[in-house]
Amino acid sequence: MSTFVFPSRTNKAEIELGTTLQPKFGEDGLIPCITSDHVTNEVLMFAFMNAESLAHTLRTGKATYWSRSRNKLWTKGEESGNVQLVKAVLTDCDQDVIQIKVENVGGVACHNGYKSCFYRQLSAGANPDEPASLKLEFAARQVVDPAKLYKK
Repeated sequence: MSTFVFPSRTNKAEIELGTTLQPKFGEDGLIPCITSDHVTNEVLMFAFMNAESLAHTLRTGKATYWSRSRNKLWTKGEESGNVQLVKAVLTDCDQDVIQIKVENVGGVACHNGYKSCFYRQLSAGANPDEPASLKLEFAARQVVDPAKLYKK
């Protein structure tokens, strides 16, 4: 994976209350990243970053992730044109999750043509003891036909 190295993790007090970014990447070299709209705070997507993609994001100001399915860096919008311009980078209390707030250029974050990847919700009355009740309802409308976004 990446040869880029962020500052080493030190002690709990510095990690949780200090002022140095010390991200905790998992054994697989990845850290979860929640991406939200910088104005509305709506969650747009979830993906993983490795040290290289996080560094690339910081250098370029464009959201860049690690694609586990393609096993490569992936700058959001490289195929669709719907780039994510980073407005803020946050980390949680123990620095094992990254949140980026972005300007969602083009208005589409999901490869299925929705503004957010979270466009379905579990129906009321869902009961884990009754699998047939675990139904999803659409909570948003598709913004664009994905065939028009992806030419490949």
